Amino acid sequence: MSRSKKRKSTLNHEGLSAKTPATFNRNSGNDMNCKQVTEHMNVNDDATQRLIPDMTAQKKSRKKIKETGHGNHRLNYETGCISGRVDMTAHGYAYIISEQTKEDVFVSQKHLREALHGDTVKVHLFARRKNARLEGQVMEIIKRSRSTFVGTIGVMREFAFMIPDSRLMPYDLFIPQDKIQGAKDGQKVVARITDWPHRAKNPIGEVLQVLGNPGENETEMHAILAEYELPYRFEPEVETAAAAISTKITAEEIGKRRDFRGVPTFTVDPADAKDFDDALSIEKLNNGNWEVGVHIADVTHYIPEDSILDKEAVNRATSVYLVDRVVPMLPEKLSNNLCSLRPNEDKLCFSAVFETDGNANVLKQWFGRTIIRSTNRLSYEEAQTIIDTGEGKMSNQILALHRLAQILRNNRFKNGSIFFDRPEPKFELDKDGKPLGVYYVENTTSHQLIEEFMLLANCRVAEFISGVIRAESPVRAGKEKVGVYRVHDKPNMEKLGNFAGFVTRFGYSLKITSEHTIATSLNKLLEKAKGTKMETMFGTLALRSMAKADYSTDNIGHYGLGFKYYTHFTSPIRRYPDMMTHRLLQYYLDGKGNKPNKEHLETLCRQSSGMEKRAVDAERTSIKYKQVEFMSDKVGQCFDGTISGVTEWGIYVELNDNKCEGMIHIRELNDDFYIFDEDNYCIKGRHYGRTFQLGEPIRILVWRANLLKKQLDFRLPEKE
Repeated sequence: MSRSKKRKSTLNHEGLSAKTPATFNRNSGNDMNCKQVTEHMNVNDDATQRLIPDMTAQKKSRKKIKETGHGNHRLNYETGCISGRVDMTAHGYAYIISEQTKEDVFVSQKHLREALHGDTVKVHLFARRKNARLEGQVMEIIKRSRSTFVGTIGVMREFAFMIPDSRLMPYDLFIPQDKIQGAKDGQKVVARITDWPHRAKNPIGEVLQVLGNPGENETEMHAILAEYELPYRFEPEVETAAAAISTKITAEEIGKRRDFRGVPTFTVDPADAKDFDDALSIEKLNNGNWEVGVHIADVTHYIPEDSILDKEAVNRATSVYLVDRVVPMLPEKLSNNLCSLRPNEDKLCFSAVFETDGNANVLKQWFGRTIIRSTNRLSYEEAQTIIDTGEGKMSNQILALHRLAQILRNNRFKNGSIFFDRPEPKFELDKDGKPLGVYYVENTTSHQLIEEFMLLANCRVAEFISGVIRAESPVRAGKEKVGVYRVHDKPNMEKLGNFAGFVTRFGYSLKITSEHTIATSLNKLLEKAKGTKMETMFGTLALRSMAKADYSTDNIGHYGLGFKYYTHFTSPIRRYPDMMTHRLLQYYLDGKGNKPNKEHLETLCRQSSGMEKRAVDAERTSIKYKQVEFMSDKVGQCFDGTISGVTEWGIYVELNDNKCEGMIHIRELNDDFYIFDEDNYCIKGRHYGRTFQLGEPIRILVWRANLLKKQLDFRLPEKE
């Protein structure tokens, strides 16, 4: 039996010219000599083989390939390269999000080259076939997004594996036996990658910390903080620096400040709050006007710039609020003691003081350092009782501020502020952190009283530090100055346009002809839908069309609030940008000539925005965990809910009674073949036409409660 001979490939000059770079493209990132190029092209005849060196030299001269030494060459991917951020999927492949391309770049798992979710990478783009998606290969990891991972360890006789909790980390970590730090099989740990040998499937790592046993409250909360690389304790040197701060307020310091200790002053906070960074004062002036003081803890008096405490505050940037705890930005001596505006104690503040008439028009304003003495600490519930009944401690002051706040609020919405009422979930926990119940904090008029005066202070401070003119204020004309702003961009007009077209199908309307029209029309739409089955759907879609707020030295205004100038000034105990604003405000009050370093401030803004996102994600994860834990003994029970999300992989449902959210996977809908209709926010059966529409009521059965994945799975119930 004779063997078939391998067919020879003969290429002319034109064919060889086209095939040479294509061969390097298919093997991008690999060095090849002329012999290897010949083999990859399947070229066997001598005449064509002799052309390969000349063709390689020609492509090198045109910079399509480059020489790497010793006769080896590789594709010069720099000419077709972009950089971007890795958006990993649970399936192991990823998309690269880059400002250099109009669409995301698909990268298969084999072409990721050890790149992980969030990494900044350089990607070579493959030649694109007609009507095909844009694809590429990671050539270089520019910056790792993280160094540590949280997961469950499996300990064997000679080695261990850590299985990461995150579905976006598709690789287990191989951990040598001498690097497990005494972890026991099945425990949760924090580990980091120490090495990733070339072509090895799994990275090598080491355990940094043993968190404890899965399912225990302390273990799970610490695991969430570690997952988002958020600290939950202060290093000893930071605590030592805080302990060294003097608690004494000297007569000299008091002499530098405006004294408000004789003015009726109070705080309003949640009943379980431990840090009080804002207080209000009010008194009637002889001319019949009101003088309202917004007093904010003077944190920067105690924390010099670039000190060890300041650097710690920069790194944390924000306090983190999990369901059962607060992880503060500042050590307890500062956050709960020195800087907390506790009643019947002299406290140093930075204040914004406004003289207003009976219609809440600001006639004069003053900013500066003060000393106050709060006479009362009220909870929101206590303040609400005073507003509702007209009786209680400081009722005259509370009622006067309430009336002014409602005027400010009404004016704000008339001027383009958008109203989103999203109740906050809270849990009733036992001593071990187990959730016994879920309740929601509503936005009452006592919350609005505090909110409106905090917004007023933030807005007016932003105007002052920017250098703009206001007719009713003493701010002088001048060039706009360097400031730190809380900015919120305009909405995505494509999403908003789709939303506007969608609401017409239900007899509603949304006008999007101008910025002011959008805000006014959106408020009317949400108000009209209140109490109907459209309320949740419209609120969800409106939020999705909005941009995310963040911090920047480039002011673009705050679209959601309708403010041209807005900053954060009122919470320096828990937000670093407020400390930055305090320093800038004092800088301009002192009339200093040199401009603040904008580039440095912008770096701090980016750090604060990034840490804020991490903190929010950690908070949501802790809520999700407690929701799953709360529902874990309700598997098999049926509940009424509302469809809160529709995707190509399933339906998200929020339960009416407790607002816990779970998903019905599309594969569980076995009565038809369902198709996701993105434009109409629904999935629809191809054969029988059954539709599951965002915002519609639905009855579900709790099928599974997976604490490890923090996931609730629902099914449609059989007939009850």
